[in-house]
Amino acid sequence: MADILLITGMSGAGRSGAAAVLEDLGWYVIDNLPTTLVDTIVELVSKPGSDIDKLALVAGRQTTELLPRMASLRASGHRVRLLFLDASDAALVKRYDATRRKHPLDGEAPGLVEAIVLEREQIQPVRAAADLVIDTTELNIHQLKAKLLSAFDDGAAGHRLQIALESFGFKHGLPIDADIVMDVRFLPNPHWDDNLRPLTGHDPAVRDFVLERAQANDFLERFEGLLLSLLPAYEEEGKSYLTVAIGCTGGRHRSVAIAEEVARRLQERGYAVRVGHRDLGR
Repeated sequence: MADILLITGMSGAGRSGAAAVLEDLGWYVIDNLPTTLVDTIVELVSKPGSDIDKLALVAGRQTTELLPRMASLRASGHRVRLLFLDASDAALVKRYDATRRKHPLDGEAPGLVEAIVLEREQIQPVRAAADLVIDTTELNIHQLKAKLLSAFDDGAAGHRLQIALESFGFKHGLPIDADIVMDVRFLPNPHWDDNLRPLTGHDPAVRDFVLERAQANDFLERFEGLLLSLLPAYEEEGKSYLTVAIGCTGGRHRSVAIAEEVARRLQERGYAVRVGHRDLGR
């Protein structure tokens, strides 16, 4: 049986870029495939003698047909994952303005913004069913490659559930690819200490400031317990990826220290965890 990855998402969010990255990672990629041909392609690569063991299919515009096809493939015993690429409306408008390309729904909406909104409404059921959502709003191709490499690293293949912990700053907006969002702005803020302000949550002084407090320890114990109770349920539901976003005001101090500590605790429990810090460089 081939390892099948279905790639879809908002137009302009980077599906073709993701396909190119996956091809570099050794996947056999078919771009812009009509959804009606998914079963046929999978049948061909699954025949005896095929040397294709990792198949990535970039779905075409018939996204409403994608979920039934995916369910059928899973019922047949294939391992199928769905990757959804997303981006903010503002980022999509900027990309279309830069390329001067027409949006696929150009004839169904009065303008570009309306076309993006319409597509988002139409594709929402597919996004909700995705195993992994990647927000490409702030990503360049190298950062996207790093995310895909982490998500589809063969070294983590033995783990059913891969967990991404991401710190962020609320003042820069919520991550749109998060499954769980936790707010740690209740903790004392190192920003108000002149000696700590230039540092980040990676620095020992900031890490100690955040973690060596009773309220931080109490929170970490409770949050770890909550995650440990939820993760087996997510696994039983067949979820392959879980993104947990931890936010503070700016995304440089408290959220970074807490995300790193939560990751350390989960890794000690045997979970496959990767950590990212969205707003650390702002």
